[in-house]
Order: sequence, then structure tokens, then C-alpha cells
Amino acid sequence: MNFEHFHEDLIKLSIAVLIGGVIGAEREYRTKSAGFRTIILVTVGSALFTIFSIRIGGENPDRIAANIITGIGFLGAGAIFRGENKLSGITTAAIIWAASALGMGVGSGEYVICLATTAVIFLILVLFTKVERFIDRKNQSRTYRISTRYEDRTLLHYEDLFSKTGLIFRRGKQTIENNIITGTWELQGSEANHKKLTEELLRDRSILSFDF
Repeated sequence: MNFEHFHEDLIKLSIAVLIGGVIGAEREYRTKSAGFRTIILVTVGSALFTIFSIRIGGENPDRIAANIITGIGFLGAGAIFRGENKLSGITTAAIIWAASALGMGVGSGEYVICLATTAVIFLILVLFTKVERFIDRKNQSRTYRISTRYEDRTLLHYEDLFSKTGLIFRRGKQTIENNIITGTWELQGSEANHKKLTEELLRDRSILSFDF
């Protein structure tokens, strides 16, 4: 065993644990699917594969490390799932991808840039969340579905209400079944305007049900 290499590898793996722990702690705090241990394993695994790739790759030292990207693709895809109205887990998938890149950097000995990038990623996750929430309050998209009894008319009169409450709408499909007509719309606007619309719909006694 080359103890000089062992000492250096131990430093690399320790830094990989540190980097993964910093990012993973933020994910764990927000109870995301890829949390503390997962992100650490990603950075440590990527660092280890990079070390092996450099050590035993011969004339083509990137042939092992290149497969890290394929494996991370599977992990990232597993973190993404589709809800009723949107995709979730995209940020977590991006963090897994970035954590893998940091692990590869540490494995190749690029400590300074990896530590600096870790600080940048942590600031993005912590500080930019507030910016994201501010933007979401000012403009968000929701899909509304309204059902009422059919009285020989469409649901177009609700579109006047959408405009009145300051929301931009895109009409979806309308269906009639058992004398009940149901319409769907995608509405975009501020959180306050969505709240106004919800209050108006709750006061409408002709509505059998609505959701968003």
C-alpha cells in the first residue's frame, strides 16, 4: 500500500464528506427526498470513482469517471415526480447532479474551487429561497376545476370573474355528465388575486364543487 496516496485519498474523502454534509444538511432540514446521508454518499462515491479512474484508468483516466454521470442521471430521475399540477423534486435532482460534480472535483484534487462552489450552492439554497417565494407570491399558476348544474349555458361567465379578479386565464376543456357541467382553466396571477377568486367562488351557491 502506498501510504502517501492513502493519506491524500483520506483527505479527499474527508473533504467530500464535509461538502456533502453541508449541502445535505440543508436538504434534510427541508425534509427533501435526498437528504443528509444521500448527498454525502453522492459526493463520497463520486470522489472515490474519480480517484480510481485516475489511479487505474491508464492512458484514458476519464473512462471510469465518465460513468458517474450516467449513474447520477438515474438518481436524479428518481428524485423527480409529477403531481397534479406540477413537477416536484427538480431542485433536488439538480443538487444531486451538482454534488456529484463537487465529488469529482475533490477526487481530482481541486479543493479550493470545490469548497468555494459549495459555499455558493449553500447560499443559493438558503437565500434564494426567499427570492423564489417573493416571485411566487407575485405570480403563480394554478389549474382550477369548477362543477355546477347544467342550465343550457356554458361556464364562460366565470371567465369574466377571472378577469375581474385580475387573473390571466387559459381555457381548458368543458364536459357535461349527469346534468353537471365541469370546466377547467389554467389561471396565472398574484397570490392575492387567487385568494380573491377563491373567496368569490366560495360565495357562489350554484357551484357544486371546485378545486385548484
